[in-house]
Amino acid sequence: MSEQTRPQLVYIIDDDEAVRDSIGMLLDSADLAYCSFAGADEFLADYDGSQRGCLVLDIRMPGMTGLELQNRLAEIGSSLPIIFITGHGDVPMAVEAMRNGAFDFLRKPVDESSFIDRIHTALDQESGDWRQRLDRDQNRERIESLTEREREVFRLVAEGLANKVIASDLGISERTVEVHRSQVMKKLDARTLAQLVRIHLQDE
Repeated sequence: MSEQTRPQLVYIIDDDEAVRDSIGMLLDSADLAYCSFAGADEFLADYDGSQRGCLVLDIRMPGMTGLELQNRLAEIGSSLPIIFITGHGDVPMAVEAMRNGAFDFLRKPVDESSFIDRIHTALDQESGDWRQRLDRDQNRERIESLTEREREVFRLVAEGLANKVIASDLGISERTVEVHRSQVMKKLDARTLAQLVRIHLQDE
């Protein structure tokens, strides 16, 4: 299954089976798909970078802790939002988790309505991040399809230079600049100068 069609899942990671079952039943009642893991190592063994959704992560577990998993996922470039849950957490742990980019930090037992709301918000955030990442990847592929001259024209147009100035800088005719500019717009699927500039900024 490609990343584009991979569904969002809520990944429950908790060493307490009763907690995993309880959260799973709650997610079932809200029609949210999920997958459960008894520990961080078990989740990492299944992780391949294409997962979409969010994590509901216990902060205290045998072996690798929730905070250690958070750090490990950051190291390998994961953008999955993390909602920490714990019955033993304290303020310093909460501060560390949030400083390291956690989406939220909740105490057990969680308020069911609030918990589901936070899950939906986390999934919405992940969806937006994923679409931005997909756009960047598509733009990068399109830029790679440009010829060397088209890339030069693309860069100068995106920097705001007029065709006449670009022609002088590159030692080509203004008409040639117009042809290359048209090809650049077509290959990058950009209909306006603003879109072209946005693609250029994303590629920097």
